[in-house]
Amino acid sequence: MKGIVTKSTGSWYRVLLDGKEIEARLRGKIRTLEIKSTNPVVVGDEVTLEYDGEEYAISAISERHNCIVRKSNKLSKQYQLIASNIDHAFLIASPANPHTPQGFIDRFLSTAEAYHIPVSILLNKKDIDSKKANNHREVLLELYPSIGYDIHNVSFLDEGDVLEIKKLVAGKCVLLSGNSGVGKSTLINALLPGSNQKVSAISKSYNKGRHTTTFAQMFLGENGTRIIDTPGIKDFGMVHTEPNQVCHYFPEIKKLISKCKFSNCLHTEEPECRVIEAVQRGEIPATRYINYLGILAEVTK
Repeated sequence: MKGIVTKSTGSWYRVLLDGKEIEARLRGKIRTLEIKSTNPVVVGDEVTLEYDGEEYAISAISERHNCIVRKSNKLSKQYQLIASNIDHAFLIASPANPHTPQGFIDRFLSTAEAYHIPVSILLNKKDIDSKKANNHREVLLELYPSIGYDIHNVSFLDEGDVLEIKKLVAGKCVLLSGNSGVGKSTLINALLPGSNQKVSAISKSYNKGRHTTTFAQMFLGENGTRIIDTPGIKDFGMVHTEPNQVCHYFPEIKKLISKCKFSNCLHTEEPECRVIEAVQRGEIPATRYINYLGILAEVTK
C-alpha cells in the first residue's frame, strides 16, 4: 500500500491512504539507515505501508523528486528535512510588521533553486502604508521580476487577492514558507476555511511574529490541492554543496559564468570575471551579489 505523509508527530505519522488519513508508526529498520538528517520521514514523502490487523507501519520511503531542508540547530553536521515532493513553493514576505530581510528571501530562493523547486513570492500586507514599508515593497517588486521570479503584491485579508492565490495553488502540492508573523496561517485559513489555524499577534517589543506553527503539516483542499505549512524558519541550508555550485542558484549570475576567464571562477576577486564586472556596472544588484558571497562563505567553511 502506498500513501503520502501529511503530518509528523515523532514516533507516529499521519498518512493519506486512499483518500483518508490514517495513523502509522515508523518501522525501526528505517531509523537505522545512514541518513544524515534529524528526521528520516518528512511531510510529502510517498511511503509504503504494511498492516498487521491492528496498526499500520511505514516500511519504506519512495525516492523523493525534491525536498527542502534547513540546518539543524543543535547538530552542525546534520540537517532537518522540512518537506518533499513539492510542485511549487510560495515564499511569504512582508514589507513591515514584521520586516522580511532581502537576505532571507535570497537564501530561500537559492535553496529552492538547489533542490529544483519552482518558487514565487507572495508579498503580503499591501495595506501597510508607511515610508519604510513602501520603500521596501518598491525595491522587492522591482528587483525580483527583473531576475525572473514571480512576485505578487497582495493582502491575505482581501477576497480578490485570495481568489487569485487559489488559482495559483489549484491542483498542486505547494509549500508555504516565511518568517513567523508574515501571514502563513492567515492564508491557509482563507484558502481552506476548515483548517482553523492559530493566528498570533505581532510582538510589540520586538516587532516580530510569534511562532504559531511548530512542525510541517499538509492540508488537503479541493481537486487534489495539497498545502504544506512550515514553521517560522530562520535559516535554510544547502547540503553537499560545493563552492563552485552556489553561483548556479542565482539566475542572474548563472547567465554569465560561462563568460568568465576561468572555468572554476568563484566570482570573488578573479581577473576578467564577468560577474564582478556586471556588478560594477549595476547589471547585477549589489544586494544579491552580497548575499551570494554570504552563502559562498558558509559552504566554503
